[in-house]
Amino acid sequence: MLDWSKISTVLLDMDGTILDLHFDNHFWLHHLPKRYSQEAKLSLAQAKKNLVNHYEKVSGTIDWYCLDYWAEQTQLPITTLKREVQHLIQLRTDAHDFLVALKQSGREIILVTNAHPESLSLKIERTQLDRYFDVLYSTHEFGVTKESQKLWQRLQAKQPFELSSTLFVDDSLEILDSAKKFGIKHLLAVANPDSQKPSRIINNYPSITDFRALVGDIIKNPINSRLK
Repeated sequence: MLDWSKISTVLLDMDGTILDLHFDNHFWLHHLPKRYSQEAKLSLAQAKKNLVNHYEKVSGTIDWYCLDYWAEQTQLPITTLKREVQHLIQLRTDAHDFLVALKQSGREIILVTNAHPESLSLKIERTQLDRYFDVLYSTHEFGVTKESQKLWQRLQAKQPFELSSTLFVDDSLEILDSAKKFGIKHLLAVANPDSQKPSRIINNYPSITDFRALVGDIIKNPINSRLK
């Protein structure tokens, strides 16, 4: 599925790829609507409808991922509310072995997430995921999301990587399309981002449901230097 002898840099998404997406789905679709209904004095059904409609309007933009934006829109302390259900934040069960194998193989490992910096900080606090990576980026630093070609241009300018020897892994097909358009050669989709939902059938890209299936090939193909 992947030719690890030709991959020296690995760009990884966070939510739904390294972390279980169940936390985010629960927060945005259940917990926030509950708190919003209480604050706005709406029925839970109406609060959820209002929020989901708003989500759809800004989906894929920096606002969708911005906690400050949602705090302003809802007049609620979003980060504080996230901490109310922070026990749901966890690594995917298959992530640790995969990340350790990548690190031991000598590859450059870079996190590229659309998550807001405060959300990234909370998830690092809960999972210590930063120990697996050489560098971590929130796209808010660049002012655009992974859905935009500008993000890839700005990321490559700051953190040079060769398109031909880079693997990018994400659970969003739209974002994988964006990475493909930019020219990243090796692409992998996560078919089961939320542990509480069934796996999806993905035809557009090679896909995976258990990263541990890759560990053997990674170990067999270490690299002696970290090529950019």
